[in-house]
Amino acid sequence: MHPTTTGNRAARPARAGLLADLRSPWEVVSNLTPNWFASVMGTGIIANAAVGLPVQVPGLRPAAAAVWVLAAALLAVLTAGTVAHWIRYPAFARRHHRDPVTGNFYGAMAMAYLTVGIGAVLVGRDWIGATAALALGTTLWVIGSVLGLFFALLIPVLMVRGGHYREDAAFAGWLMPVVSPMVTAAGGAVLLPYAAEGVVRTSLLWFSYGCFAFTLLASLIVLPAVLLRLLRGPRWAPTMVPTAWIALGPLGQSMTAANGLGAGAHLAVGGDLSAGLQRFGTDYGWTVTVAVLMWTAVALTLTLRTALGTADGLPYALTWWSFTFPVGTCATGFSAMWAATGATGYAVLAIVYFLGLVTGWIVTARGTVHRALASGALLRHPALAS
Repeated sequence: MHPTTTGNRAARPARAGLLADLRSPWEVVSNLTPNWFASVMGTGIIANAAVGLPVQVPGLRPAAAAVWVLAAALLAVLTAGTVAHWIRYPAFARRHHRDPVTGNFYGAMAMAYLTVGIGAVLVGRDWIGATAALALGTTLWVIGSVLGLFFALLIPVLMVRGGHYREDAAFAGWLMPVVSPMVTAAGGAVLLPYAAEGVVRTSLLWFSYGCFAFTLLASLIVLPAVLLRLLRGPRWAPTMVPTAWIALGPLGQSMTAANGLGAGAHLAVGGDLSAGLQRFGTDYGWTVTVAVLMWTAVALTLTLRTALGTADGLPYALTWWSFTFPVGTCATGFSAMWAATGATGYAVLAIVYFLGLVTGWIVTARGTVHRALASGALLRHPALAS
């Protein structure tokens, strides 16, 4: 979702056809930054959110399963493409983790594996069977968790050393490396019923709560800097404005994780402790709901103000994928709160945010396909422009 990767504008003879701007097939992977994995996150969360909605209409689950297959296919393609990118363009690849914008989105890579892994257990079993789905989901959860914790520690250190954490440079993308452990926590809740009883299941529960606490603390450190940037300026560039929606990610995902872990805690611990963890999930959710609604208003205002109030509007960039996954986590969070409390308001909120997710995905996917496949502009590294 790097705003500078929106394509080359250098003058060249117009050519028609698929990937018309590329001079070589290898250029398809020349600009394959970790930002691209946000498309997997944004696609996979549709499937995960759909199967947990308070209202299940005919055809919704098969549609969700089909979307999960699409997300899994995207993950496979991007994983293979990333390997090819490192082999063919190592000089470009080695710069990503030190870039003040792109480096933060290594968190998207981890969350892509986690999202597809969670989806495998929730809905992928409809296509590949329960046993294969659990094996695949667990494997992807482990991979995503390891990558997520690694990047959550590495990227902030590199950003500090590079002097990139400045007040005038703050943007919500700073949350990307540290949100991933919260997705691990939500995935841990999904895997909890399938874990071996005893030490394994108990360890999974407390490891997931540890990941929850890590992201919660890190988000509380990052968010004030983002708020100060919004209040004091300078204003974000139009291509950066969609990243405002990223702040919904840790909020919605934490509601999902807190209630999911609380609901399954009795499987690992008993008595008053499991009841207390369940109460914590609902009490936490009530509090975070206010923050979600407030930040949604902020992000929507920023987006509309930019789209309608500037000469260039809201130009397409990979940052548009910020309209998807964070909104989807709110849908899953509100669905979890509805399951825990039975409150009709949460059912309504879950459906509203899910519809917002689908709308955001359609708009963003259309722009990505047009820019990536019709011309290839997003796929070619700017340094390869003639």
